Amino acid sequence: MSVFHANSPLDIAESHLLAPFDLTPGKLSSVFGRLFTHQIDAADLYFQYGRSEAWSLEEGIVKSGSFNIEQGVGVRALSGEKTAFAYSDDISLSALNSAAEAVRAIAAQGGQGSRPRLSPASSLITPLYIDADPIASLDATEKVRLLERLEGFARAMDPRVSEVMAHVAGSWEVVLVARSDGLLAADVRPLVRVSLTVIMQEGTHREQGSSGGGGRFDFGFFTDERLREYARLAVHQADINLAAKPAPAGQMTVVLGPGWPGILLHEAIGHGLEGDFNRRGSSAFSGRIGSRVAAKGVTVVDDGTIPDRRGSLSIDDEGTPTQRTVLIEDGILVGYLQDTLNARLMGVAPTGNGRRESFAHLPIPRMTNTVMLNGDKTHEEIIRSVKKGLYAANFGGGQVDITSGKFVFSTAEAYLIENGQVTTPIKGATLVGNGPDVLTRVTLIGNDMALDPGVGTCGKEGQSVPVGVGQPTVRIDGLTVGGAV
Repeated sequence: MSVFHANSPLDIAESHLLAPFDLTPGKLSSVFGRLFTHQIDAADLYFQYGRSEAWSLEEGIVKSGSFNIEQGVGVRALSGEKTAFAYSDDISLSALNSAAEAVRAIAAQGGQGSRPRLSPASSLITPLYIDADPIASLDATEKVRLLERLEGFARAMDPRVSEVMAHVAGSWEVVLVARSDGLLAADVRPLVRVSLTVIMQEGTHREQGSSGGGGRFDFGFFTDERLREYARLAVHQADINLAAKPAPAGQMTVVLGPGWPGILLHEAIGHGLEGDFNRRGSSAFSGRIGSRVAAKGVTVVDDGTIPDRRGSLSIDDEGTPTQRTVLIEDGILVGYLQDTLNARLMGVAPTGNGRRESFAHLPIPRMTNTVMLNGDKTHEEIIRSVKKGLYAANFGGGQVDITSGKFVFSTAEAYLIENGQVTTPIKGATLVGNGPDVLTRVTLIGNDMALDPGVGTCGKEGQSVPVGVGQPTVRIDGLTVGGAV
């Protein structure tokens, strides 16, 4: 008799990950019995089935198309601070037992051989997105036509657009987590994304602009109205960069725009608040819970529960429901992001931030949607408050050293601020600073908080996962800007 409920994530997971391989909750329980003949603290099984598709268009020609299916299971055992892990793309009882024998070697013999009764956790989980496969929402021909329309919109906006590169991707994942504490949880995860890069040419001068968006829904999200907006933003950015002057260098007041500039918050601050770095004492924020780490008014949360967002998850990759975790409240450090291992070792509760790229990877503490909350100033008030400075409307790439907190970010769209007005566009500006220090230099916070359009991917320890960021307009005083002059 099935323990699942029709049309639930667990039911979908059973049909894709258990039934085809003659697996049942009882057989999974027997795997834990084999694991616990050794003295381990905890163990879990992570099953994954996924399919993905991507198409790229360049100069009106389909340059690439791909379709991929992967499935497998990861088996993990924990003993104190030690972790043992094995994975297989063969989902079978024999493969699970072989993996269990390999990972239980982490600990001494003499365990109880306990077999937990696995109980569905669906009543504890709030679905945050549809469970339908987005790849099936448009056939291949229509996906290519979507890209052709996007290219057409971009070219129609400015005759100087000389090249257009468009990309569309979708994926559908089914995950099932079985834990030695008896939890059995599943999630069905759709994800789509459209991206666009345009090259604009004026004489021999060429500049580019980029845009795009996505989230946990199907391709019906990408209406012509939304595609036109992506095209407008990419063309606008390229146009601004064509007219841009070399960026000045030195210490100055910097205003960050709302939305995607929150990537600086993610990189410079967010990683330093992940539990593993703080348990090891390697973060600039280690041991500072209860201390002031930011200016008054700065509140930062990580929220994995925002419906349909790219960084959201109904459960993390350890089966823990995601949540809204306050990290910094009115400038005071109040929490870290935790998976189950680091939470247990630090004596705190997990926060639903145990994430992994796939069944072939270990879960580690990762961000979901990391956001600075609103202040009380308007965007216009903040700009008017600056006599001379820089307005960073959009960012390109960046990097951070977790131990020191030092970061470097390049701007993709930036302007001078002169006498309270946004004036000359500039290019080549990089923002250089220290994450903990930059938080103390925040002097004004806007009331226009926005989330990014749904394009973020975060890398850590060789694993990539989708994430989201967001913030209102923020004024930072005394930030170092690297430029051309």
